[in-house]
Amino acid sequence: MRARVIGAGVAGLCAAYALARAGLEVELVERAAGPGLGCSRYAGGMIAPWCELESAEPLVAELGQEALAFWTRELPVATRAGSLVVAAPRERAELSDFARRTNHFERLDAEGVARLEPDLAGRFDAALFFAEEAHLDPRAALGALSDRLAAMENIAQHFGVEVEKLPAAPDWTIDCRGFLAREALPGLRGVKGEMLILRSEEVSLARPIRMLHPRRPVYVVPRGQGLFMVGATMIENEERARVTARSVVELVNSAFAIHPAFAEAEVVETGSDLRPAFPDNLPRLIRRGRTIYINGLYRHGFLLAPALARRAAEVILKDAHFPEVMDANSSERAPA
Repeated sequence: MRARVIGAGVAGLCAAYALARAGLEVELVERAAGPGLGCSRYAGGMIAPWCELESAEPLVAELGQEALAFWTRELPVATRAGSLVVAAPRERAELSDFARRTNHFERLDAEGVARLEPDLAGRFDAALFFAEEAHLDPRAALGALSDRLAAMENIAQHFGVEVEKLPAAPDWTIDCRGFLAREALPGLRGVKGEMLILRSEEVSLARPIRMLHPRRPVYVVPRGQGLFMVGATMIENEERARVTARSVVELVNSAFAIHPAFAEAEVVETGSDLRPAFPDNLPRLIRRGRTIYINGLYRHGFLLAPALARRAAEVILKDAHFPEVMDANSSERAPA
């Protein structure tokens, strides 16, 4: 049996891997020059299913727990050092709300924060530590996954290719184009995310730090060699590549609130892209005949892609149905 996967972001690469592992002959097609050059490139890379319960449905955490095993054992590119959630003393209510909505955490006082992250000593007197969570560098992870695919004999990767110019599709098509599939998926929208990469030799962090704020929440994710990804913006517009001065200022100010040394950090890169999302911000596996759409991963691409890819393989090989994410005929979720 043969399958064509369209799109080489995190969803497409995970789908190609799951199908090839299951024994299918797989053709991966991407119109960009290489893998991971879309919105996956600008992801935070936090494999944080329990933190995401703060604003996401339980389904996201349930599917996301599979990602921990995938990124730490199946493809060991993630660091399992946990996530630290902090708030300024005047925002203690935000921390309480976060704790009420989530689970799998330990409460820390100022001494606990300093013990876990010495560079934050004296800066926060309370925090939540999600010890089982992980983080990765999205670009390195996608490169490693693409390399793994290249070593498999039953998969071919084609970059810089428009799928419309290829011969008729094989037995199955798995569409992982994200926002580019909007014409086929009514209700799909793009949610803009902006990020910075900063370089500072004065800050050392071992894990992602999420700082809560009612208007300007932020996360800082260490990338090694003095690099830190700073993000959190979610803007309801579809301007794909435009990074605004307002967002840069807000992200830098928020990073500064975590550690003052970030004010003097070098801005290595700014970036933005559109996260594909449905009205309820939940993912979909949509089957239409011999085509399966994996879409609507929103801000949870690395967290959800492994689980959705595995389910897509089971749809093809076992005619499985997953009512929590799948509908056979439309872009509306089937009832659970």
